[in-house]
Amino acid sequence: MSPNSIDPAANLRAINEELNSALKEAGRKGDAVTITAVTKKQNPERILLALAAGQRVFGENRVQEAQEKWPALRGQFPDIELRLIGPLQSNKAADAVRLFDVIETVDRPKIARALAQEMEKQGRRLKLLVQVNIGEEDQKAGVAPREADAFLTLCHEQYGLTIDGLMCIPPADEGPSPYFALLAKIAARNNLAELSMGMSADYVIAAQLGASSVRIGTGIFGPRP
Repeated sequence: MSPNSIDPAANLRAINEELNSALKEAGRKGDAVTITAVTKKQNPERILLALAAGQRVFGENRVQEAQEKWPALRGQFPDIELRLIGPLQSNKAADAVRLFDVIETVDRPKIARALAQEMEKQGRRLKLLVQVNIGEEDQKAGVAPREADAFLTLCHEQYGLTIDGLMCIPPADEGPSPYFALLAKIAARNNLAELSMGMSADYVIAAQLGASSVRIGTGIFGPRP
């Protein structure tokens, strides 16, 4: 299927309807979950279709790709919220703080320190989420669940960061529910309100288990070009 045959606006309407049903079933408010439209490898023309449909929260995986696309789009739509949902290198911290509103992938002390320094230098306060390697998979970034409490304390006490929530990507070959429930448990005991969990294949389950935001790319835009 050609990407140009996909209608992002229609997909967003369908996803919102599905989320509303899932939230109602779970006894949660209809506006409890924000859709983060993942625009990795999507061109500005495709993104504009989502913007025209009213979508304002977007996620990018790489700082460099975001720099190429988003300054011009934000010039047209200043109410955009841009989230970094991919790994961050410390040498890109200055660019990330300058460009993004939310960084969901705080995953090690070096990144926490770099973000603290850059936010102080630039006078910007970003929303920050700690990435938890919820399945403890070697190929994925993030702090191990058993180390999450200590890392959150380190971010606050040593680097003066306010951490707003947690993010995870569960193992692809297992049911996500136990992993989403574990992330929600870690967040609850640390009094964190933000839970970024759930993607195109499992966002309904995530919404029912407490997600505050879901990251959806192919479900909105179709297969990446």
